[in-house]
Amino acid sequence: MPVAPAANGPDDPVGPDDPVGPDHSTGPDHTDDLVGDPGDIWWASPDDDEPEFDESSVRVRAGRKGSKPRTKTRPGHENALTGRILSVDRGRYTVMLDENLPTERRITTARASELRKKAVVNGDRVDIVGDTTGAEGSLARIVRLVPRDTLLRRSADDTDAVERVIVANADQMLIVVAAANPEPRIRLVDRYLVAAYDAGVKPILCITKTDLADPAAFLANFAGLDLPVFQSGEAGMPIEAISAALIGHDTVFVGHSGVGKSTLVNALVPGTNRAIGVVNTVTGRGRHTSSSTVSLRLETEAGRGWVIDTPGVRSFGLGHINTDNILKAFTDLATIAERCPRGCTHLPGSPDCAIVEAVEAGELGDTGRVRLDSLQRLLATFAPAR
Repeated sequence: MPVAPAANGPDDPVGPDDPVGPDHSTGPDHTDDLVGDPGDIWWASPDDDEPEFDESSVRVRAGRKGSKPRTKTRPGHENALTGRILSVDRGRYTVMLDENLPTERRITTARASELRKKAVVNGDRVDIVGDTTGAEGSLARIVRLVPRDTLLRRSADDTDAVERVIVANADQMLIVVAAANPEPRIRLVDRYLVAAYDAGVKPILCITKTDLADPAAFLANFAGLDLPVFQSGEAGMPIEAISAALIGHDTVFVGHSGVGKSTLVNALVPGTNRAIGVVNTVTGRGRHTSSSTVSLRLETEAGRGWVIDTPGVRSFGLGHINTDNILKAFTDLATIAERCPRGCTHLPGSPDCAIVEAVEAGELGDTGRVRLDSLQRLLATFAPAR
């Protein structure tokens, strides 16, 4: 059976109704009717998708709002250097690198954007990248916080759950209080002690202006505590004794405005020139002079330490405190408390409190009642907030 020839085959001429041949070019009778190269004609192009107009490789930078970042992967910063924050001033952090080494230097840094929601405070150990030479005008970048050993905090008041970080990695707290002018506030010192015990920081007490009043009655309130006490008056400050207690430690200084804290700091670290305020003769209150927290190096023949001076405060909220940490500071009482019923407050009137029963039985000796009174007063300081 014969096979019909294919339409428009090589031997089949282009019909009058076919403007172009099978190769998409003009026929022999129509070539002269078109102007220019047939490849320039849009409908004669072999492919309408020109490569130069392909947008599949276009990269659009993610905006800060309304879009997710392109990747969650962040640089490892394996070559970052670790330093200590000495001061914070309007978004700039002074950091010490290579502490106690011949290459020791102070550099100015800024916080990386990924840390903008984290508190970076005095005493923090941080990892630094960028220009770490410390040259004038240089600026490095803080990219990571080293895990903290301790964190001293306070809140605006006892009902405020939002904490204010004071200092990180301090292991001692020197509480400075005046024997008079301004009058000592037992409740404020109690709050300092509670905050110190909660943070795992060892408290030390320094009483100034002992020439104006006898501090014996005030000190009796803390007789049950393992609390080192220094006394300072017009006759002189026990600088050598206090310095010896600070060597090898990071000690944060706290106290009411006007108690002589800055005077003590200037005596311990000569050349510091921390501003010294006066006490208002009408209100009996001190005026705030230190406006920021700063770390100062204490250097003696016996060794070195760090003095962390903080602004004076008139209140110290405990909204963040865990009361269990207060009891832990009284190691002997904490052991007995293991026999207490669940939920025992250890306060006066608490039913079946093992500590109260042990004290009444004379189990803790002559100092037991004094220590129990101190514990109960500290617990009562925080109890109204709950």
